[in-house]
Amino acid sequence: MAIITLARQVAAKGDEVAQELAAKLGYSFITRKQLEERILSLGFPASKLPKYDERKPGFFASMAKDRDAYQNLSQYAMLEAAAKGNVVFIGRGAFALFASVPNHVSVRLIASEKVRIARLMEEFDWNEKQARQHIQESDANRTGFHKNFYNIDVDDPTNFHMFLNTGAVSINDCANIIADFTRAHITPSKEAEGTKLVEEMLKAQSVVNKLIFDFKIGIDFLHAAIEDGTFVLYGVTDAPGLVEQALEIVRKELPEYPTKSAVSIVHDFKQFQ
Repeated sequence: MAIITLARQVAAKGDEVAQELAAKLGYSFITRKQLEERILSLGFPASKLPKYDERKPGFFASMAKDRDAYQNLSQYAMLEAAAKGNVVFIGRGAFALFASVPNHVSVRLIASEKVRIARLMEEFDWNEKQARQHIQESDANRTGFHKNFYNIDVDDPTNFHMFLNTGAVSINDCANIIADFTRAHITPSKEAEGTKLVEEMLKAQSVVNKLIFDFKIGIDFLHAAIEDGTFVLYGVTDAPGLVEQALEIVRKELPEYPTKSAVSIVHDFKQFQ
């Protein structure tokens, strides 16, 4: 059982590779539409989704509460799907979210600008200028998205197990390469460790979402992790009392875990609403 994440450039045949790969392995391909629908069902406003979904947020959008809400709900949706096992994700920063998971395989799909321009011109009946402009906008948005939400460079090869050039390697061959590597790389011990870690990540994210959306705890950049059997809360606030209130809720939600705070107390900290 593995979690496979594909990060792709526009017109690098990401969806096609994902579909072929999932079919070869018998995995579930979690499509963009499925993730969007789940994020919306969790309460994120449809009107605000285009500001954040694989886009670089504008200055005010990047400082707004909606930014954190999008990240928390999208991460929950991905973790929820990953907990079922044997999944292929495409985009949404999934490779960054699952970076520490032992049974995770991350792949970056690329192609030359010439190839991508030709593909877009054929698919949308665009001229070269339109295709080139779309590539530039898409690349900038995806670079900004990963930097803003995960502080990570999507073009850094060290973030991936492999890069595949779909301008030089066929869709079928790309799927075969990834499938063969997954079968060889994911051992039973990695699978067991990864399954446990994803379960813990999902528990932590579930509680964070309750703190934010149900209990309205006003700690900014709130996130959490279960580290060495301890639930650790992170974030920024200027109100120490909120931290203890949050920890009390965590203790009730997850009584099996000891809890501690790593929340930064910053006086006069204010975030755009």
